[in-house]
Amino acid sequence: MGMKASLAMVMLNALATLGCPYSDLITSNGGLAIAGGGGSGTGPDALRFNVQPSNAVAGNIITPAIQVTVFDSLGVPDSAFASSISIAIGVNPVGGNLSGTLSVTPVNAIASFGDLVISASGAGYTLAASAPGATGATSASFTITAQ
Repeated sequence: MGMKASLAMVMLNALATLGCPYSDLITSNGGLAIAGGGGSGTGPDALRFNVQPSNAVAGNIITPAIQVTVFDSLGVPDSAFASSISIAIGVNPVGGNLSGTLSVTPVNAIASFGDLVISASGAGYTLAASAPGATGATSASFTITAQ
């Protein structure tokens, strides 16, 4: 019976690969992660910075607004995700403080942080985004210059 089940799984996997628009998302452990968008994936959601922080002046708002998108396990934006996304300094080269709205509920899978300020100049800052039920993300590094 075990051999038949294994053969059935291989055949199902082959059929899914041939006829499924999500064939590139078949999991490496032999399971299938086939679903639509909007939070339908079978695994954990993941956060990604789709608008990275840019260089800014200490004490001034970082522009443009930093955006974090939540994706389901299929890589589709998860518009059903309802937990708040929090942002914090990841790498802090000089002990700067982050202020502004540090927790945002996403709208259509996107959390926009439009009023973030870092207090001290330094090179190599990163931001870290986190949310319950999702894998966190770290931004690209950026520089805060002196006023």
